[in-house]
Amino acid sequence: MQKRTGSFLLIGLFLLSLNAVAQDKNFYIFLCFGQSNMEGNARIEAQDTVNVDPRFQVMEAVDCPAINRTKGNWYTAKPPLCRCRTGLTPADYFGRELVANLPSTVRIGVINVAVGGCKIELFDKDQYTSYTTNVPGWMKNMIREYDGNPYGRLVEMAKLAQKDGVIKGILLHQGESNTGDTLWTKKVKVVYDNLMNDLDLKPKKVPLLAGETVGADQNGKCASMNKIIATLPQTIKNSHVISSAGCTDSADDLHFNAAGYRELGKRYATQMLSLLGYKPMATN
Repeated sequence: MQKRTGSFLLIGLFLLSLNAVAQDKNFYIFLCFGQSNMEGNARIEAQDTVNVDPRFQVMEAVDCPAINRTKGNWYTAKPPLCRCRTGLTPADYFGRELVANLPSTVRIGVINVAVGGCKIELFDKDQYTSYTTNVPGWMKNMIREYDGNPYGRLVEMAKLAQKDGVIKGILLHQGESNTGDTLWTKKVKVVYDNLMNDLDLKPKKVPLLAGETVGADQNGKCASMNKIIATLPQTIKNSHVISSAGCTDSADDLHFNAAGYRELGKRYATQMLSLLGYKPMATN
């Protein structure tokens, strides 16, 4: 019996050592979710497709045979970073800015699950079923790409990613479809708390970075929502609001243009670098 117990102990220690070897503590992973401004609405320009450091990776959250990507695998983070035909996102230049400013031993990975036009309720695992009942058909088509459950897909991909690296933060850009909703911060907290529990994360170690909608200085149609977004740190202690002031937008005054996404992404990165104990030195 003692020999058998000893064998089981050795096997357990061996398996633990394999996991330790597989997980790279210098592979920083960030979860990204939200609606169309996180999904990426701007056309990807030539400058966005070159000089992407292979240290910046994206885990594909859907199958994209047209660009030779398979769900659940890592690829150099050349856009699109959300789904197969989405545009430029804040995550693009967030990752580029991080790798430009962090030690060469550090890699960055992003997982982006976003659905244009959705309310925050779509990411509430207890509310999404009832919420999706009455959404437009075009939104249902996007949700279907995540097997009907974007939150579930985000968690599924995040668990895979945790085998490779360490989740260091969460990026949110959402709120346009909840404009005027004074309960928005509490609804975001439900999603954040669920992620902490489902992924066994500690809130003190995993900050939430939430970007403002297109600002009033750009005549943003949902700019009033920024007053509500500004109160998020009162509800989630380890949350930080990323200003959109000066980030240029498209003609619809709802979405940022490519230049706006680049700037906003860099601002997410500046905040994250500060939280990691680094001061930005380079700009990609």
